[in-house]
Amino acid sequence: MATLGPAGTNHELVARRYLDFHGAATSGLRLVGAFREAVALLKSGEVDVVLQCAVHPDAPHTLGANFRDIFAIDCFISDSRPLAILTRTDVAEPQSIGLVMPATESYADLRRWKTKHSYTSIPLAFADLLAGRIDSALVYRDQADAHPGLLRVDEEIGSPDDVWIVYGRERAHGGGLLAARGGGFARLLRARRGSGAEAGRSPPPRQSQRSSGL
Repeated sequence: MATLGPAGTNHELVARRYLDFHGAATSGLRLVGAFREAVALLKSGEVDVVLQCAVHPDAPHTLGANFRDIFAIDCFISDSRPLAILTRTDVAEPQSIGLVMPATESYADLRRWKTKHSYTSIPLAFADLLAGRIDSALVYRDQADAHPGLLRVDEEIGSPDDVWIVYGRERAHGGGLLAARGGGFARLLRARRGSGAEAGRSPPPRQSQRSSGL
């Protein structure tokens, strides 16, 4: 599997979680600097799959520009490391903020920062924050605890439940719908039927297939 680096990204965290879920070894995990590198590795056969968060800025290009060669073969939902806006304690009124744009741009009201700097991954934004190149950054909450006295938490963001896409070289199905029956929608239907809201209705024909991701 290839996914976005450097070490410490949510992509690495969730990739290891996904591989562990399937009982697969994590020793072959490849961390790359950009998803175009991951796609090249997948096309060349150097990796079997690529993992990408659906809200990553490169997601539309990853599938849209390569839809004849690589395919979405699985998807799942996972939380990740909680996020926060951190600011250096020596900055009273921060003017610049770094973040992964546009993926995390709507997580908070950023109007009080005059300048927004876009990064491909959170660790890169955090490195510039520590180096003093930006005043604030929307990064991992626990990074403030790792640098006491240097950083303060300006706003707690938390951890969204993101959708993650797994790409492979062969299609996972022959058309139609490929879905899981253990997800939130299935639980909602069971609850509605149990409450009588669906009474008298016959279940639709089984046209979906079970995926391994949910």
